[in-house]
This record gives sequence, structure tokens and C-alpha cells, in this order.
Amino acid sequence: MNIGAVYPQTEYSTDPTAIRDFAQTVEGLGYTHIVAYDHVLGANPDRPEGWHGPYTYQTTFMEIFVLFSYMAAITEKIGFLTGVVILPQRQTSLVAKQAATLDVLCHGRFRMGVGLGWNYVEYEALGEDYHTRGKRIEEQVNLLRQLWTQPLVNFKGKWDSIPDAGLNPLPVQRPIPIWFGGQAEAVLRRVAALGDGWLPNQKTAHDSLPLLEKIDHYLEEAGRSRKGFGLEARVGYGTGDLDWLSQQVREWEGVGATHLSINTLGSGFTTPKEHLAALQTFARLVGIN
Repeated sequence: MNIGAVYPQTEYSTDPTAIRDFAQTVEGLGYTHIVAYDHVLGANPDRPEGWHGPYTYQTTFMEIFVLFSYMAAITEKIGFLTGVVILPQRQTSLVAKQAATLDVLCHGRFRMGVGLGWNYVEYEALGEDYHTRGKRIEEQVNLLRQLWTQPLVNFKGKWDSIPDAGLNPLPVQRPIPIWFGGQAEAVLRRVAALGDGWLPNQKTAHDSLPLLEKIDHYLEEAGRSRKGFGLEARVGYGTGDLDWLSQQVREWEGVGATHLSINTLGSGFTTPKEHLAALQTFARLVGIN
């Protein structure tokens, strides 16, 4: 099982030196990949209609493709996963270009996790329709794969139109793997039909079992199976209870997880050093360091 680390950017320093230290330390510890979350804008919670989201304008998010491009330049082998980029609020061709460029710069170490998001304020600010995001992402994934594998694309969809044009350079991976986040019924169908893997939000393997059963069913309907289909769990470091963490790793491995990422957010850490110390402890626990 591939073991990755979540970049704790909402609690981490924006100092480039600290970010460099994170990427290089995690790579040196033996982690296979870094996961980072995506938000472009944060809303003011004191808006007249109210606000119930987990993030606000005071929450720190580095732009995800820029962040990974920086990390790619200062590492050699660690992979990168967007967990997840909110695809329907972005222009498809621009995302294709950004992802292809990143894949070239990191020599094919990139996986693109995609999702629908929940922040309607962000959609409005970026000029996209929050209410059509589910259907649009299906069209976008189809178009992305064409743009990443063909020098010229002729495409006419409901939301995107490309009149005989293409990307240059194409990515190293053709196409770049696309993994889906989310757990709604429509999302699970979409994962099975279109995805290279699934990024569950469940805290434990046991909680994920009913959804994994549905994915297996939808994969079968699509003429696919879990063979060659990825599953990346995310485990919270919490209080650092090593017995509990070991149990979570075993249980996720038991349900077929191909990847697992450890998340040090929410553990009460206030400095980069504390986050890195926890990642070192976990690396020793799972035997990658």
C-alpha cells in the first residue's frame, strides 16, 4: 500500500522555506505522495444570508497547481495528488494545461483528484454554475482525457467547445489518472464509470464498506472491477495513539486500499516542526522509514 501525507496548509506556514522543508522531509521519510486540498476563495461568514462552510476567507489555501509545481522542483520522486481540485468551477482547457504542465515538470508524478465542491460563493465568484456541476464534471473528464492524449481536439459539448486545437506539451502520462472524491449516489456511479480511483471521506474502513459495496456493483455494471481501480484512504493522526493508527492502517488494507494518506490537521499542532514530527512518527509506525 502506498503511504502519503496530507499537506496541512490551513495550519501551516506560507513561508517558502517551510514548504520546501515539508516536501523534502516527507520525501526523505519515504512517503510516496503528498495530498493537498483546493480552494480559490473563502467567503465572509458574516454575509447577510449566513454561512455554514468549514472554511472562510481567513483560511489559508495555496493555489494547488502552483504549490505542486514548486514542490516538484525541489523533490525527485515523491508523487502529488489533488485531494480534490474542484473541477466544475474551473475552465476545463485551463485545468488541462495546468495539469499537463505540472505532469511534465514532475516527470509524471501527478494524479488528479476531482470533486464537485460545496462552496456556492466560490462558484459564483469564478463565473460558473453551481447547480450544473455534477453533469458538467462528466463532460469535463471526457474532454480532459482527449486533451491529454491527442495533439488536436475537435469537441462540442454542452459547456465546452474546442474547434480543432490542442495542448503542447502533452503530459508525460497520457492520460493523467483521474480519481474522484465524494460519496453521493450519483458520485459513486460516476466514480465507477469514469474514475481511475476513489477518494473516500469516511474516517474508518468500516464506515466505507456500504459505499465500497455500491462501487463494486457499479463497476460491474460498467464492465469493470476493482482490479486496476485505486482506493485512497485518509487517516487522521489525532492524538497520535499508535495502536489506533496501526489498526486503521490494517483495516483499510483489509478492504483493498491501494493508497493511504496520513492527515495531521486537527491534531492541535501550531508549528511546522510539530506536523513534521508526527509524520516522522507515523513513518516509523508503518515501516517506511
